[in-house]
Amino acid sequence: MQVEIKIDSSCTEPKVIILTDSVTEDVNNIVKKLSEDVPQVISGSKDEKIEVIEEAQLIRVYANAGKIFAVTKKGEYILRLRLYEIEKRLNPYQFVRISNSEIINLKQV
Repeated sequence: MQVEIKIDSSCTEPKVIILTDSVTEDVNNIVKKLSEDVPQVISGSKDEKIEVIEEAQLIRVYANAGKIFAVTKKGEYILRLRLYEIEKRLNPYQFVRISNSEIINLKQV
């Protein structure tokens, strides 16, 4: 595979062109990777430490007593974000809001 980058000052947005003789699995994988949105980081505090929480590790996120909590197999974390902000960062095909105060991971149910 060859990779070529051209710098053009008139270009306002990056553009990717794939030249190939046929659409292969590798080409499909490249297109899929380029099309994916980069997930935003979710961090939480537990035992006075701040840790990055991987989206796949989340079981549920809920609000209680004015605070937002994230539950993983490693334990429960306090988040600084609001529930609607977390909902925007999570994959909508994997996470669903089941009430005003809770989001669950469908793959963990």
